[in-house]
Formats: sequence, structure tokens, C-alpha cells
Amino acid sequence: MTFSLVARDPQTGAFGMVVTSSSPAVAARCVHLRHGVGGAASQNITDPRLGARLLDLLETGTTADEAMAKLVAETPDINYRQLSVVDAQGGTAAFSGSGTLGTHRTVQGEGAVAAGNLLSSPEVVDAIMAGYSAAKGLFEDRLLAGLAAGRDAGGEEGPQHSAGLVVVDQVAWAATDLRVDWDEEDPIARLAEIWHLWEPQKVDYVTRAVRPGSAPRYGVPGDL
Repeated sequence: MTFSLVARDPQTGAFGMVVTSSSPAVAARCVHLRHGVGGAASQNITDPRLGARLLDLLETGTTADEAMAKLVAETPDINYRQLSVVDAQGGTAAFSGSGTLGTHRTVQGEGAVAAGNLLSSPEVVDAIMAGYSAAKGLFEDRLLAGLAAGRDAGGEEGPQHSAGLVVVDQVAWAATDLRVDWDEEDPIARLAEIWHLWEPQKVDYVTRAVRPGSAPRYGVPGDL
């Protein structure tokens, strides 16, 4: 019921992920990013602890392949899980257990992994990777292009209802952390609208945190 893309931006070293699902609030469970360390997706019959565990393993110096192999070997009920991981060097790994739901697939690209389950066809995941790889613009724009390409290639067997876009870049927290927790029509399109609202303010909010004396005003009533 989910398809996603997790990636390392080769231009900046940022980590990002986009995800969508027929279930509510998918980004709250499936997205795991850590500044300077890596990114991981934990989906299908989701255990959010596994994404955090993959990042913990990367932080000890293991590669994406090594972290995934160790996690798979040591985790009970691993066959219910679908996992993706990208490390700080752009190495990737993916896993789909035998209990992964419906039509499913993972595709590893350069510093990126696309994955999905309960898909309308396996080609959805290829479309995600192709859309991301061909896109121009900011990292967030390229991630969203990949997610939209997956939707346009058929998406899930059923409708998508939630979506999320998260990027960790120059600071320890997610400078972009946007979610559509429920939308009856097109959560990916709604997510893109929110990104276009957020994009011109993204740097300002980082500045307010790290250099408040030079931060721009909010421009709202009462902000003199």
C-alpha cells in the first residue's frame, strides 16, 4: 500500500525521502533521515524501529549493504518488511521480505532507492527512479517528480491518501518536513502545493534558528 523514494543528493550531500500510501499519515511511520549519516525507508507492514536501526548501524561506519545484511539477519519477523537505505557515500541497499504485500519491487539507482508494494504494476517503481533521475531543480523538486511519476505510471492498486516530503540538509533537523496526512483526491499534488509555499521560506526558517539576530521578519500582523 506504499511507494517511496529515498536518496542522497550528489550535489549537496543532503538526504531526502518522498512517500505515499493509501493509509493515513504514512510519513509519520516510514521516513528516517539523519544528517551526515543516511536515509532509510521502513514500509509494507511497517516497523518504524527498523529505519532508526539502519541509521544507527550506518553511524557506526557500516555501509548500506552491511547495515541491511546485519538488520535482516538479526530481526524477528523480517519477512513482513520492505526496507531501503542510502549511506553517506551514496551506497544503497534494499530488502523485500517474502511477506511483502501484492505486486512489489525495489530499484537501486545512483545514491537512490525506489520501493513499493501493492502496486498496480512493477513498472511503477522504475518510473519513480526514472522521474527522479531526469528531473531538474532543487532536491525537493526532483524527489517530488519521482513520486509523481510513480503515481502517473499507475501507483498503487487503490487510491493514495497520504504523502510526505522530508529533506535533511545543512542542519541537524529536517529543513523540509511536509506532510499530507489524508486527502481524498490527490495527496501528491497537494504535497507539491505545500512545497511551493514552503520553498521560498525554507532558508529563512533555518536562519531564524542559527542566526536569529539577522533573521528576516515574519511579515504577519504584530511583527513590527
